[in-house]
Amino acid sequence: MGLMDVLLIVIPSSLLFAAPLIFTALGGNFSERAGVVNIGLEGLMVMGAFSSIVFNLTFADSLGAWTPWISLLVAMLVGAIFSCLHAVASITFRADQTVSGVAINLLAAGLAMFLVKLIYDGKGQTATIRYGFKKIDVPVLKDIPVIGDLFFSNTYWTSYLAIIVAIIVWFVMFKTPFGLRLRSVGEHPMAADTMGINVTKMRYIAVILSGAFGGIGGGVFAQSITNDFTHATISGQGFMALAALIFGKWNPLGAMGAAIFFGFAQSLSIVGSSLPFLESIPNVYLLIAPYVLTIIALTGFIGRADAPKASGVPYIKGSR
Repeated sequence: MGLMDVLLIVIPSSLLFAAPLIFTALGGNFSERAGVVNIGLEGLMVMGAFSSIVFNLTFADSLGAWTPWISLLVAMLVGAIFSCLHAVASITFRADQTVSGVAINLLAAGLAMFLVKLIYDGKGQTATIRYGFKKIDVPVLKDIPVIGDLFFSNTYWTSYLAIIVAIIVWFVMFKTPFGLRLRSVGEHPMAADTMGINVTKMRYIAVILSGAFGGIGGGVFAQSITNDFTHATISGQGFMALAALIFGKWNPLGAMGAAIFFGFAQSLSIVGSSLPFLESIPNVYLLIAPYVLTIIALTGFIGRADAPKASGVPYIKGSR
């Protein structure tokens, strides 16, 4: 197997696994840039994955090929609604944001599995969906020598969509009045309040957006990788997305780059056994590689990562 053959396997696989991480990390970026720590991204992905699969299975006959896309919108809506719990607890009631995020993770996992057993007669998993996201070849671009085969052939729509959305989020975050207001409430909420910005409203919007993007991330993962929902469908991807956010220094494009790196690590755990230079490594090491690389990346290679200054600090109007 030559280098080109290896790249033809690894690059599309890396982009496939990176897409859910990109969406979820972008959601975390909105929340944390506004000053609300959101470690509940794992739980939001769980709810997105659960709702997209259940909706997909329920309405596949009537929606046909559009099923995964409509299911993704449902996942987005469910994630946004579920994130309101975190918003109310951490913004309105000024609860500890880390504890609230942990509660979201625990509640999502328990609620999703309870509903799966309730809906599917006690089974611990759903059936396999018929309509998931499919691989595509991009017209014209796939004919570019070398690059076309590597990046524009045999790859999922969702991978391209995630990259495009990351660029749009970067533009919104750094080039629009909305983005400036959002970042201001995460850096110095009292100054933002003085300038007439509604800090509570901006933080609510940011947390709900994080839920919407987390739901999309879960929906993409479930409908393009696992094609069903079990207790292990989302197993650490939300925390990887959070790590990608920190690794990318709270910048949407940096988070996208980090998510692609973690996607590459995840893809190796799946396709590594078929690659000539990794086939002799025991499978258990390949399976733990994404989590080990996540820790190494965060501890050894990112240098100083400064979170938004008011991140994790509840804002009390009139306080100094």
